[in-house]
Amino acid sequence: MSNYHVIYDGNCNLCVSLVQQMEKLDQGAQFDYIPMQDQQTLNRFGISEQDCEMGMILIETANPETRWQGSEAAEEIARQLPFAEGLVALYRQLPGLKFLGDQAYEQVRDNRYQWFGKREQTYYSPYPIGCNAEKTANS
Repeated sequence: MSNYHVIYDGNCNLCVSLVQQMEKLDQGAQFDYIPMQDQQTLNRFGISEQDCEMGMILIETANPETRWQGSEAAEEIARQLPFAEGLVALYRQLPGLKFLGDQAYEQVRDNRYQWFGKREQTYYSPYPIGCNAEKTANS
């Protein structure tokens, strides 16, 4: 079972591209993925469409009350990747950089369809919630 649930916009070309890169790196070991369009699954976590408007969400599997959203979710995901943990720590320590990153995230979030396009069909990850990564990898 994965350590985190990543809730992403399955209709956003940029979001889907980033999820696909994470899938290649992680192969379901730490992360599973839920598109924001899967309201039935999101209901299990008490997440509404309005909640999703604020950006991606990361939920800790073992403690679902522990959540990050927006740029904090992106930072926490990066922090879990072995090669990026030091970069995230540096990013958080440099004065003003986190503020700029938060602002940039909001701009991308609010303009993602205009800048990167919108998919005709929602992307569903091969590593969905509850996925057994070993089973998926061997299928």
